[in-house]
Amino acid sequence: YSEEKGWELLWLCTGLFPPSNALLPHIQRFLQSKKHHPLSGDCMQRLHKALRNGSRKYPPHLVEVEAIQHKTTQIFHKVYFPDDTDEAFEVESSTKAKDFCLNISTRLLLKSSEGFSLFVKISDKVISVPEGDFFFDFVRHLTDWIKKSRPAKDGIIPSLTYQVFFMKKLWTSTVPGKDSFADSIFHYYQELPKYLRGYHKCSREEVFHLAALIYRVKFEDDKSHFSSIPKMLRELVPQDLIRQMSTDEWKRSVIAYFNKHPGKSREEAKLMFLKIIYKWATFGSAFFEVKQTTEPNYPEILLIAINKHGVSLIDPKTKDILTTHPFTKISNWSSGNTYFHITIGNLVRGSKLLCETSLGYKMDDLLTSYISQMLTNMNKQRSGRGNSK
Repeated sequence: YSEEKGWELLWLCTGLFPPSNALLPHIQRFLQSKKHHPLSGDCMQRLHKALRNGSRKYPPHLVEVEAIQHKTTQIFHKVYFPDDTDEAFEVESSTKAKDFCLNISTRLLLKSSEGFSLFVKISDKVISVPEGDFFFDFVRHLTDWIKKSRPAKDGIIPSLTYQVFFMKKLWTSTVPGKDSFADSIFHYYQELPKYLRGYHKCSREEVFHLAALIYRVKFEDDKSHFSSIPKMLRELVPQDLIRQMSTDEWKRSVIAYFNKHPGKSREEAKLMFLKIIYKWATFGSAFFEVKQTTEPNYPEILLIAINKHGVSLIDPKTKDILTTHPFTKISNWSSGNTYFHITIGNLVRGSKLLCETSLGYKMDDLLTSYISQMLTNMNKQRSGRGNSK
């Protein structure tokens, strides 16, 4: 019994960190001499990966411990996608977020994993996993952090179940039509809810056209649901525009536009939808409703959009973009549980925008990610020019 426990410990250790140079040959000899043991080969493989990928920062995650205790050395993790599907992927102790993203995008036949990220949803937060982090380290760190911030009630530790999502995070090089699987599984389903929340400025014609396309994605050429259009307006039209017309007027307009594209498939309708909103400056944005106190010329409640153009401040009533600060002009930013602060221009003569929001951590992470992507691309271009000289 204790020998089996020893093997379980060895399996966990070989997945966490490489041994010292002095100990390494002894471990390799031990594993070679025990080739008959079912875990020997797996421990050797894990050892090589630990030598190659470096050490983890945290103890094993509960999922890893339970796996080896149940004698299953393969760990499968469910990953959820924006189109309401999910798939199970094998995750190893040495899997970094970047490898996981590559694995998912290969299985889904995406042309590139660029701009995609893993997100962990735990309690009321959805947090992006940095691509260089070991996946299990990140989840362990996150659960520990949330446990500390939520003390046990009556001695009961809160149960922290989490879900893993894979989504588009950075939209710098997203062009509808370039990758049909990415459009169909991700871009359409991620852009649709933002559109329906009424964050974009759009013309009435565009709204009719988009509503007809959303209907087509739901039902293709089936007209039997026309009678339900008044009941499902919230799924077809931005919520702040619904009251601008009677339900019958909406129904007539949607049907008229629907009839303009007979025989179009679901996938064609998704692409047409994306191509319309791609023309807008706010395409591919993450939107945040914040309260600001520093700019007397702006409304107190502001809509902030973070996208490939930078940080845009939007009037939530008119949807007009008041200003856009490109990433090159942003010198500093910070966030906490209740705020997000950003400095435009240099630190001495720059202007500060102070926002009240509970989503500061998301704004901070997005800004950091977009700027680091921009710097990486600039360095690539520089080295490309250097090589061509």
